[in-house]
Amino acid sequence: MVVAAVAYGWWVVTARRRGTRWPWWRTLSFVAALVLFGILQFGIVGVYDQTLRWAFVLRLALLFFAVPTFAAFAAPLTLLRTGGPARLAHAASVVMGSRPVRVLGNAIVSPLVALALFCVLLTPLSAVIRTSPVWAVAITVLVPMLGFGLLAPLSEAGALRSSTFVTAEFLLAFVELMLDAIPGIVMRITDHVLDRATVMASGPAWFPSPLRDQHLAGDLLWFIAEVADIPVLISLFVRWQRTDRREARAVDALSDEEMDELTRAHLSRRG
Repeated sequence: MVVAAVAYGWWVVTARRRGTRWPWWRTLSFVAALVLFGILQFGIVGVYDQTLRWAFVLRLALLFFAVPTFAAFAAPLTLLRTGGPARLAHAASVVMGSRPVRVLGNAIVSPLVALALFCVLLTPLSAVIRTSPVWAVAITVLVPMLGFGLLAPLSEAGALRSSTFVTAEFLLAFVELMLDAIPGIVMRITDHVLDRATVMASGPAWFPSPLRDQHLAGDLLWFIAEVADIPVLISLFVRWQRTDRREARAVDALSDEEMDELTRAHLSRRG
């Protein structure tokens, strides 16, 4: 957290020295991501995530949805290209332009990734992951990175696609509103413990029973999965605006002869 804060702050200072004004709200968004990450690691959720399902699910969902959302709106990769070292900026551009990131960075793949991730909570593997210190470290590192990989191509400058593709993404984003909620709904309405860990965790008197714990986890996951799609829809709307402006400028730049040629080519294809 300290390294991330120092690096981001240094890049902001360097960008200003180079004559680029960095929006204050992006810096505030990055601070919010770090604060939320710290709360999830050192607060009540981080303390009880290995014993309580609802704490584990809440931590997992917020690391996947909320922390990357704030980090994506902070646009650290754009800031890196503006105020960071040239080599590191080039490496980030190469990564953002790679095929895996391009595949992840659209609303066709992200619903499937989220659905696959949270469907694991419906299996006995969930108890193994929840109680393992090794898996706790892996979740801390990999889950926010995965969430950021899904959101960064939507929010970073330069990630433009055709208007047809963006329209398809918009439609699939609404499908995601239903898909993401499926694991939470199943956890909430099931009347038996899905991960088969039926022994009540030892702890304070307010600890719920295993089944009640699962129902609480389902409620939280259901709610978070629905709310978390709002930033995605906003990002897709912003992408659609950028794409529409780019295509409008490209059409305006054409001469009358070029426009007539494009029209004839279009009509010949349809014929």
